[in-house]
Amino acid sequence: MAEIILDGHKLDWHRERVEAWLRGERIAPITIDCALTRACSYRCVYCYGQLQENDARVITRDVIFRFLDDAAEIGVKGISFVSDGESSCSPHLYDAILRGRANGLDMALGTNGYLLDDGRLAEILPALTYLRFNISAGERDRYAAIHGCAPAAFDKVIATIRRCVALKRELLLPVTLGMQMVLLPEFADQIMPLSRLGKELGVDYVVIKHCSDDENSSLGIDYNKYHGMEPLLRVAEACSDSACQVSVKWSKILSDGKRVYSRCYGPPFIMQLSGSGLVAPCGMLFNSRYKKYHIGNIVETSFKELWKGERYWEVMDLIASESFDARNMCGSLCLQHKVNEYLWDLRQGRSELFDPPGPSPMHLNFI
Repeated sequence: MAEIILDGHKLDWHRERVEAWLRGERIAPITIDCALTRACSYRCVYCYGQLQENDARVITRDVIFRFLDDAAEIGVKGISFVSDGESSCSPHLYDAILRGRANGLDMALGTNGYLLDDGRLAEILPALTYLRFNISAGERDRYAAIHGCAPAAFDKVIATIRRCVALKRELLLPVTLGMQMVLLPEFADQIMPLSRLGKELGVDYVVIKHCSDDENSSLGIDYNKYHGMEPLLRVAEACSDSACQVSVKWSKILSDGKRVYSRCYGPPFIMQLSGSGLVAPCGMLFNSRYKKYHIGNIVETSFKELWKGERYWEVMDLIASESFDARNMCGSLCLQHKVNEYLWDLRQGRSELFDPPGPSPMHLNFI
C-alpha cells in the first residue's frame, strides 16, 4: 500500500499549481472541504462547530449539484465532506457523493457514522477515496460521554465500521477506511482502547490529532499538557502493523498551539465552505463576527461566479497581507496549517520546489 500522509501535506505533488500561484495567477483550489449542513446528531465536548455560527441557509440538492459541477469545471480535484456539520444529516449526502465522483472529482467523507445508512454503503464506498469515522473513545460509556450521545450509538457506529470493512474486502474496493480521535488531555485513558479497537475492526488507519481552539481560547485547550502524553502516544503508534497504521499528528500536538508564519497563504489551495453554504477562507473564519473575510454563499451565488469574482480574490489577498497576522487573528492549528508552513517557507526563500522521488502518496488530491 502506498504511504498515507496523516501529518503533513501533498503540495509537492501539485507543482504546476504552486508555480502558477507563485506567478500571481488566480488558481482553483486543489481541495475543497465542506459540509452539506451545520446540523449534527452529536454534541461532542470539544466541538469547534459551536464557535462557527453564521447565517443559516439550506443547501438543497440543486445547490450541491451546481457546486459540484462548478468545482469540476474550474479544476478542483478533491471534495471532502467534513467542515462544520455532520453531512449524514443531509438527505442529499449519497447523491452528492455519486454526483461528485461522476464529475471526475475525488470524494471523501468524515462522519460520526451514526446516521449512515448501512444499506447504501455498497453504493457510496466505490465512489469514495476515503471514509473517516470521527471517534474519540474506544469504550462504550466513555464514547457516550465524550460525544454527547446515547451509549447505543457506539454499538451502531461499530457495526457500520464492521460493515464497511467487510464490503471493502468483499468488493476489493480501493477506498481507505480510517478512524480519527480528537485528543484532549482528559481522554488519555481512551488512547489505547481506541488504537486496539481500530486494529480489531480492520480499518486502514487510526489517527490521533490535536484539538483546535480559537484565538480567545474559548474551548480552554491547554496545549502544554500534550507533552506529558508523549510516552503513551508512542506506545499507541507501536501498535501499528502492516494492516493498520496508528499515527499521531506530532507536528501539531507538540507545537504548543503556535504558528511560525504570519501570513495565510493556504486557502487558494484548500478552501472551506460552511454547512450553511458560506464561502470563507477557512473554518476558523466562519463565525459571523468575521464577516470582513466572508466571500458569499453558494445558495445564493454559484461557486464558479464567486471564484471568478473580485471579492474572492480581495479576501485571499487580505489574509496574505501585512493587515492579517495568522499568529493571533484566527484559531490555532487550522486545516491549512501544514500547507501554510510550506508556502511560507517558499515565500521566505527557505525552501524551493522539487519533484518528490518515489511513488505518489495516497489521497493525492486531499492536500
